[in-house]
Formats: sequence, structure tokens, C-alpha cells
Amino acid sequence: MALKLTLKPGEKFVVNGAVIANGNRRASVVVHNKVSILREKDILQPDDANSPAKRIYFAIMSMYLDENHRDKLYEDFAIWMTDFIGAISDPTAKTTCLAVSREVMGGRYYKALMLCKRLLRFERERLDHDVAGVSANAAGD
Repeated sequence: MALKLTLKPGEKFVVNGAVIANGNRRASVVVHNKVSILREKDILQPDDANSPAKRIYFAIMSMYLDENHRDKLYEDFAIWMTDFIGAISDPTAKTTCLAVSREVMGGRYYKALMLCKRLLRFERERLDHDVAGVSANAAGD
């Protein structure tokens, strides 16, 4: 089954590690075979992998795009995922971690990335909650 991407003017995407940018008009690209492809909005830069869930996402993204270094990237993923699971108590987040791990072990990196976005949201909600709590406590002092 073919994959059709509709791109905004100037939108970038990665195909098997190659960064490609759309021109100045809306365009469609149809991919007829299996490739590792990510839209710009799904790409995390190395410097932005600055939290536990983001490091997990970055490792999965890297495995998806760079098959030559998957073994090392998998080691990083396993360490970060183990640490993350050990640090959380939320059962839904733990279930998501297991689902992400299952997809990674099955070589379904794109699906793992999309599931990992739930962990990013979970982490962001917890951090936002913690920051709000600290601000409220500081205001009461």
C-alpha cells in the first residue's frame, strides 16, 4: 500500500536519513515501497532530548532512521526505558512503556514513536503540574 504525504510549503521530512525539503508550494509525495520516513514535526533534535521521555523518543527515532547503529541505540533505549519505568508509578504510563518496548523489540519503530508521544505528554503534564505546585508553594511563603 502506498503512503501519500501532503507537504506544506517549505516543510522538511527525512527519508532513510536524507533530509528533503518541499519547495514553495503545497505538494504531495507518494511512496510506493517501505522506507523510514519522518515528517519535520516528528523529528527531535539531539539537543532537545533533554528529559527522560525525550531521550527514549530520540533513541527510538534514531533506531528508525539509522539501521547501522541500532544495536548501540537499543542499549541506550533499554537503559533509559528501564530508568523511566522505575521512576514512575502511574499504571497507564507503565502500560504505555511496555507497549513501546514491545514495538521496539518487534522492529516496529514508527509505531513505537507514535506510542512514545503518550509518554512525552505524560512527562510534560507531570512537569507542568510540578512547576505549578512549586509556584503556588513559593507564593504562599
